[in-house]
Amino acid sequence: MDPVKTLVEEAVATVAAPDRPRRARGLVSEIVAALEGDIREARLLAGQKLPTESELVGRFDVSRTVVREAISRLQASGLVETRHGIGTFVMAPRAVPATFRIALEDVATAADVIELLELRISLESEAAALAAQRRSPENLLTMAAALTAFTVAIHADSDAVPSDFQFHVEVARATGNRHFAELMTYLGTMIIPRTRLNTAARAPEGRLAYLERVHREHEDILEAIRRQEPETARAAMRTHLSNSRERLRRAQPEDAEPALPAAARVA
Repeated sequence: MDPVKTLVEEAVATVAAPDRPRRARGLVSEIVAALEGDIREARLLAGQKLPTESELVGRFDVSRTVVREAISRLQASGLVETRHGIGTFVMAPRAVPATFRIALEDVATAADVIELLELRISLESEAAALAAQRRSPENLLTMAAALTAFTVAIHADSDAVPSDFQFHVEVARATGNRHFAELMTYLGTMIIPRTRLNTAARAPEGRLAYLERVHREHEDILEAIRRQEPETARAAMRTHLSNSRERLRRAQPEDAEPALPAAARVA
């Protein structure tokens, strides 16, 4: 399957059905709950392989990105493990050590999102530098496709969150280090401030100008990666995320309430 074609088709589907991004994000928890139930009630046994990604997409009627987020959460819970090139398998019941976790309630306010952005600055700046050193032609194509999808979305009055998140995931994948991509997938779309607080709508320059500026920053990152300039890529990613932090500070009071009620805020 052509990864570029898949990304663009998903972006067009998102634009054609404006309620789908929110519905898709909301289904992540539903998928996790359904698979947890299958495991805990022994419909899926230890050592058994989970349905394939395509089968889960069909079962839950969501995108591959949503399925990957759900699987990442199950991995973080110690319920499944992914064996690369083989599939994802149910783990035997055991005592699971405490693991790093960022829950939805941990990113409920502007101050919370700013803290997450500060974490991302250190992680993703280095990821961009590694991506510039190691990217493949396919990596460049998938990053470019995500930016094309972003442009389509913002000019169709969408928040462009799925394609924004996809771009950052593709940068992480271009590092060649699976831990970067797995961490990004685990965190999910909640890393994009617009999923938590409506920064674009509050921007003084207006929604479209705000998102076009975000897009230009993404293009700077991609161009540095394309030219294989690690220091430039690192600086471009740091600038982008630092700008996101400052835009959030300007657009939202620190004591502001979340943009959506807790029940609706699912990454």
